[in-house]
Amino acid sequence: MASSRLSKLVLILAAFALSAAAQSPTRVRGTIDAFDGTTLSVNNVEVHVDEKTDIVFAQPIKLTDIKPGDFLGVTSSKRPDGSLTAYEVRRFPKPLNPGHRPFDGRDDQTMTNATVGAMVQSANGRELTMTYEGGVQKILVPEGASISTLVPGQRAHLVPGAPVSLTMNERREALRIQVGPKGL
Repeated sequence: MASSRLSKLVLILAAFALSAAAQSPTRVRGTIDAFDGTTLSVNNVEVHVDEKTDIVFAQPIKLTDIKPGDFLGVTSSKRPDGSLTAYEVRRFPKPLNPGHRPFDGRDDQTMTNATVGAMVQSANGRELTMTYEGGVQKILVPEGASISTLVPGQRAHLVPGAPVSLTMNERREALRIQVGPKGL
């Protein structure tokens, strides 16, 4: 009797875990192929956009616009010596998911969401010191890095050729779309 209850409990927990996993948002990155006002096509993946979709625009800024205390998301390449070189720097309006982790499951790329502690000109170029609970990262920012601030976006930003990173649910409904200027 007890093993029967245990078996049922294990089955219920497994079904719950599978259901929760199926409901996890899926990320799509790429360039907009087309947008007809309700259906967004990115790398041949079609996603429904409605009034509940959160759209943010990556407005280009200069590195000098970033100050200590700003919260950034910095996507970096990890060099063989372990040092980090940014290729994308985003200033967020508020802290979001602080920490330092591999990006897209790759060991050679990282995402650091943290507060700017300092920005200095080093012998190798411009360097950000990023702080988060439990850690500090120093990240070199080369001249060619994409630097922007996230502002509220509009459907008018969803044009063919614009870069996007979006999350969607299992029904292919866009939950959040981050879009940048076309050609960036």
